[in-house]
Amino acid sequence: MLFDAPVIAPARGLDPAWLDYNGHLNMAYYNVLLDQGADLIFDLFGCGPGYLAARNMSFFTAEAHVCYIRELKPDAMVRVGSWILDFDSKRIHLFQELRHVDGWLSATSETMQLHVDMSGPRTAAMPADILANVTAMAEAHKSLPRPAQAGRSIGIPRGQVRGAC
Repeated sequence: MLFDAPVIAPARGLDPAWLDYNGHLNMAYYNVLLDQGADLIFDLFGCGPGYLAARNMSFFTAEAHVCYIRELKPDAMVRVGSWILDFDSKRIHLFQELRHVDGWLSATSETMQLHVDMSGPRTAAMPADILANVTAMAEAHKSLPRPAQAGRSIGIPRGQVRGAC
Protein backbone atom coordinates (compact mmCIF):
# COMPACT_ATOMS: atom_id res chain seq x y z
CA MET A 1 0.00 0.00 0.00
CA LEU A 2 1.03 3.58 -0.61
CA PHE A 3 0.27 6.21 2.00
CA ASP A 4 0.35 10.00 2.00
CA ALA A 5 2.89 11.64 4.29
CA PRO A 6 1.22 12.86 6.40
CA VAL A 7 -2.28 11.44 5.97
CA ILE A 8 -4.61 14.44 5.65
CA ALA A 9 -8.30 14.18 6.51
CA PRO A 10 -10.80 16.11 4.38
CA ALA A 11 -11.55 19.69 5.45
CA ARG A 12 -14.53 20.17 7.70
CA GLY A 13 -16.28 22.91 9.61
CA LEU A 14 -17.07 23.15 13.30
CA ASP A 15 -20.36 22.10 14.85
CA PRO A 16 -21.92 25.20 16.48
CA ALA A 17 -22.71 23.08 19.58
CA TRP A 18 -18.95 22.68 20.11
CA LEU A 19 -18.38 26.37 20.85
CA ASP A 20 -17.90 27.58 24.40
CA TYR A 21 -18.96 30.78 26.11
CA ASN A 22 -15.75 32.46 24.93
CA GLY A 23 -16.95 32.13 21.34
CA HIS A 24 -14.36 29.60 20.22
CA LEU A 25 -14.00 25.84 20.00
CA ASN A 26 -14.25 24.15 23.41
CA MET A 27 -11.10 22.20 24.28
CA ALA A 28 -12.93 18.85 24.34
CA TYR A 29 -13.85 19.19 20.67
CA TYR A 30 -10.27 19.70 19.54
CA ASN A 31 -9.92 16.11 20.75
CA VAL A 32 -13.01 15.06 18.79
CA LEU A 33 -11.54 16.50 15.60
CA LEU A 34 -8.16 14.88 16.26
CA ASP A 35 -9.82 11.54 17.06
CA GLN A 36 -11.76 11.65 13.80
CA GLY A 37 -8.46 12.26 12.00
CA ALA A 38 -7.04 9.18 13.73
CA ASP A 39 -10.09 7.19 12.61
CA LEU A 40 -9.02 7.85 9.02
CA ILE A 41 -5.60 6.26 9.48
CA PHE A 42 -7.07 3.28 11.30
CA ASP A 43 -9.44 2.81 8.36
CA LEU A 44 -6.41 2.86 6.06
CA PHE A 45 -4.68 0.20 8.20
CA GLY A 46 -7.76 -2.03 7.87
CA CYS A 47 -8.87 -1.36 11.45
CA GLY A 48 -12.07 0.59 10.83
CA PRO A 49 -15.44 -0.09 12.44
CA GLY A 50 -15.63 -3.63 11.02
CA TYR A 51 -12.32 -4.67 12.59
CA LEU A 52 -13.83 -5.18 16.02
CA ALA A 53 -16.71 -7.27 14.65
CA ALA A 54 -14.49 -9.33 12.33
CA ARG A 55 -11.50 -9.97 14.61
CA ASN A 56 -12.56 -8.91 18.11
CA MET A 57 -9.60 -6.50 18.20
CA SER A 58 -9.31 -2.74 18.37
CA PHE A 59 -7.01 0.13 19.29
CA PHE A 60 -7.18 2.10 22.54
CA THR A 61 -5.51 5.40 23.34
CA ALA A 62 -3.26 4.87 26.36
CA GLU A 63 -1.85 8.38 26.62
CA ALA A 64 -2.42 11.74 24.94
CA HIS A 65 -0.73 15.13 25.02
CA VAL A 66 -2.54 18.01 23.31
CA CYS A 67 -1.03 21.44 22.73
CA TYR A 68 -3.60 24.16 22.10
CA ILE A 69 -1.76 26.70 19.98
CA ARG A 70 -4.32 28.98 18.33
CA GLU A 71 -8.05 29.23 18.94
CA LEU A 72 -10.62 28.24 16.35
CA LYS A 73 -13.55 30.57 15.73
CA PRO A 74 -17.08 29.47 14.72
CA ASP A 75 -16.58 29.75 10.95
CA ALA A 76 -13.26 27.86 10.86
CA MET A 77 -12.59 25.10 8.35
CA VAL A 78 -9.93 22.63 9.49
CA ARG A 79 -7.95 19.56 8.46
CA VAL A 80 -6.16 16.96 10.56
CA GLY A 81 -2.80 15.62 9.45
CA SER A 82 -1.64 12.38 11.08
CA TRP A 83 1.63 10.49 10.97
CA ILE A 84 3.42 7.67 12.72
CA LEU A 85 6.46 8.62 14.78
CA ASP A 86 7.19 5.04 15.88
CA PHE A 87 5.55 1.63 16.32
CA ASP A 88 6.08 -1.93 17.39
CA SER A 89 3.87 -5.01 17.20
CA LYS A 90 1.49 -3.73 19.93
CA ARG A 91 1.82 0.07 19.89
CA ILE A 92 1.66 3.06 17.58
CA HIS A 93 3.17 6.41 18.56
CA LEU A 94 1.01 8.85 16.59
CA PHE A 95 1.38 12.59 16.00
CA GLN A 96 -1.32 14.87 14.64
CA GLU A 97 -1.72 18.49 13.65
CA LEU A 98 -5.03 20.33 13.51
CA ARG A 99 -4.64 23.09 10.94
CA HIS A 100 -6.95 25.78 9.67
CA VAL A 101 -7.45 25.46 5.90
CA ASP A 102 -5.45 28.70 5.55
CA GLY A 103 -2.45 26.68 6.80
CA TRP A 104 -1.91 27.94 10.34
CA LEU A 105 -1.51 25.48 13.21
CA SER A 106 -4.28 25.36 15.79
CA ALA A 107 -3.37 22.31 17.91
CA THR A 108 -1.18 19.22 18.03
CA SER A 109 -1.74 15.84 19.60
CA GLU A 110 0.73 13.11 20.45
CA THR A 111 -0.76 9.77 21.43
CA MET A 112 0.21 6.22 22.25
CA GLN A 113 -2.20 3.75 20.70
CA LEU A 114 -2.39 0.18 22.00
CA HIS A 115 -3.58 -2.77 19.93
CA VAL A 116 -6.06 -4.68 22.10
CA ASP A 117 -7.52 -8.17 21.97
CA MET A 118 -11.03 -7.54 23.29
CA SER A 119 -11.40 -11.08 24.68
CA GLY A 120 -9.23 -9.97 27.62
CA PRO A 121 -9.20 -7.13 27.07
CA ARG A 122 -5.41 -7.08 26.89
CA THR A 123 -2.74 -5.71 24.61
CA ALA A 124 -1.88 -8.05 21.77
CA ALA A 125 0.30 -8.10 18.70
CA MET A 126 -1.32 -6.83 15.53
CA PRO A 127 -2.20 -9.45 12.92
CA ALA A 128 0.42 -9.71 10.15
CA ASP A 129 -1.69 -7.90 7.54
CA ILE A 130 -2.39 -4.95 9.85
CA LEU A 131 1.24 -4.77 10.97
CA ALA A 132 2.30 -4.75 7.30
CA ASN A 133 0.02 -1.75 6.67
CA VAL A 134 1.32 0.08 9.74
CA THR A 135 4.88 -0.67 8.63
CA ALA A 136 4.17 0.70 5.15
CA MET A 137 2.63 3.87 6.57
CA ALA A 138 5.53 4.36 8.99
CA GLU A 139 7.94 3.94 6.08
CA ALA A 140 6.10 6.67 4.16
CA HIS A 141 6.24 8.94 7.23
CA LYS A 142 9.86 8.39 8.27
CA SER A 143 11.12 11.25 6.09
CA LEU A 144 8.84 13.78 7.80
CA PRO A 145 10.63 16.09 10.23
CA ARG A 146 10.14 15.35 13.91
CA PRO A 147 7.57 17.84 15.22
CA ALA A 148 8.80 20.35 17.79
CA GLN A 149 5.87 19.44 20.05
CA ALA A 150 6.68 15.70 20.09
CA GLY A 151 8.01 14.33 23.35
CA ARG A 152 6.98 17.30 25.44
CA SER A 153 6.09 16.94 29.09
CA ILE A 154 3.90 19.01 31.34
CA GLY A 155 5.39 20.83 34.28
CA ILE A 156 6.34 24.20 35.64
CA PRO A 157 10.02 24.62 34.85
CA ARG A 158 11.68 26.39 37.76
CA GLY A 159 14.43 28.79 36.85
CA GLN A 160 14.12 28.11 33.10
CA VAL A 161 12.60 30.16 30.31
CA ARG A 162 10.50 27.98 28.05
CA GLY A 163 8.23 28.72 25.13
CA ALA A 164 4.66 27.58 24.72
CA CYS A 165 3.65 24.48 22.80
